[in-house]
Amino acid sequence: MVIYGSGRHTVPFLNYIAKATGKEKPNMCFIPTASGEDAQYIASFYEVCSQIYVTPHVLSVWINSYDQKESFDEIISRMDAIIVGGGNTLNMLAIWKAQGIDVALKKAYDNGVVMGGGSAGSLCWFNGGTTDSRPKELSIVGGMSFIDKSHCPHYNSETSRGPLYFENIKTGKLSDGYACDDRSAIHFIDGEVHTSVSLNDENHSYYVYLKDGEIVEELIPSTIIT
Repeated sequence: MVIYGSGRHTVPFLNYIAKATGKEKPNMCFIPTASGEDAQYIASFYEVCSQIYVTPHVLSVWINSYDQKESFDEIISRMDAIIVGGGNTLNMLAIWKAQGIDVALKKAYDNGVVMGGGSAGSLCWFNGGTTDSRPKELSIVGGMSFIDKSHCPHYNSETSRGPLYFENIKTGKLSDGYACDDRSAIHFIDGEVHTSVSLNDENHSYYVYLKDGEIVEELIPSTIIT
């Protein structure tokens, strides 16, 4: 699992995920459900993939059975890496549950497929976090709990994220968890932190937890990748 703070596609992060598969030319699938399958977002995925050694795929949920003869499970099972995009986390998870995509993803994850993404695409893998998926203000959303910790994306770019994350951990609404600046990522193996990578020395990842009634923000040392 490789998660980062922003949903923006970048060559370094996608190339890192590709290499994490251990495959010479991995099948990499982008799932843009959270953005409503925004055409420019999909185009940016193909543009980044053209610069790295992968075979790109896009999984669409807006389909009918006349045009698509493979199940979502069959498509996902053929992939080596899954990239989930940013957008509305709540809507994405609802669609996935209705279509059984959440079950297919868990099966693939258990079989060693490398999962990744940013923003909604990072939040979805954890047990919960704050989201802008509902009107008016940030609220809590539950995730799929592939990693049984909470998560906070956009840690350095949205000023309300950090304080609200702290408060929710303090009050027990969220468990301890991991926060990522927009250009920083955490690589988990078997649910445990393997390493952190960042695009520059201004972006970081953190383990955030409660100790003696106070929030501790523990920096996870990063390697800069380009």
